[in-house]
Amino acid sequence: MAKRRSLQEDATSLKAKVTKSLASSDNPEGDSAIRSLRKRLRRVQRKVRTAKRREEHRKSKKVGAEA
Repeated sequence: MAKRRSLQEDATSLKAKVTKSLASSDNPEGDSAIRSLRKRLRRVQRKVRTAKRREEHRKSKKVGAEA
């Protein structure tokens, strides 16, 4: 099985793909490939935000339990 990439790595690679596609495209608003890349990027960013929120919540619970 292949090693899974982290969400941060996915986000950075998708950002690079989107900027590269935008630079090479004549009509970025009508390009379905760019639109799908942006959707994937937004999904990954949402996952990163929820993971951070979960981690912060878990840390605060541990601190509260220790006190």
